Amino acid sequence: MDVTSIAKLATSIAETGNRQEVQAAVMKRAMQIEGSVATQLIDAIKTAQPVQRLPSNLGNNINTTA
Repeated sequence: MDVTSIAKLATSIAETGNRQEVQAAVMKRAMQIEGSVATQLIDAIKTAQPVQRLPSNLGNNINTTA
């Protein structure tokens, strides 16, 4: 191997490592954002107003002969 090919190989390896670090950081940040959004959705469900009271016979049967 000559010096030029060794330098190219070293540069390629370094760039690959940098790309992987950046991709990992982006993925970690995306997961943090998703976690935050999920927490907000769960909190929104907890504070949601209850649906009006429906008669107890509604929602018990499914009409399958339509």
